Amino acid sequence: MNMKNQLKLANRFREVILNGTWIANTNFKDQLENLDYKIATAKFQNLNTISILAQHIHYYIKGITSVLLGGDLEIRDKFSFDFPPVESQQQWDNFLSHFWKDSEEFAKLIETLPDDKLNTDFVEEKYGTYIRNIDGMIEHSYYHLGQIVLIRKMIENQN
Repeated sequence: MNMKNQLKLANRFREVILNGTWIANTNFKDQLENLDYKIATAKFQNLNTISILAQHIHYYIKGITSVLLGGDLEIRDKFSFDFPPVESQQQWDNFLSHFWKDSEEFAKLIETLPDDKLNTDFVEEKYGTYIRNIDGMIEHSYYHLGQIVLIRKMIENQN
């Protein structure tokens, strides 16, 4: 891979979170930016809330960012859905502001990854390579974006 490929990866990540429409015809920012926190936190049957799903993706972005910055992998799957409740529009808007900022930081870190790093082990061999984890983050984000779109439609059609 060359740096051009890091840019492609970073832009694929930006597409799902910040600005793309190519794969899903939407992205996280498009779905969440002007969303009333009452819809974001509304429970639909036994599904996760939109808020929880967005925070779940943010949790992984923050965790992988820590590693890209030279830190340890401190996130754990078992905690990836545990967040305090969002109880106001201000809290929701503050979360989204961090989500967009942290997503852009993550994308910029991908862009600057050295070529030789992409195919090395991400923290430990069992986690696969850096490129596999970045691709996984993108795919994981699309998976939950689809859920968010469907949950939002179900909630909005219920009212």
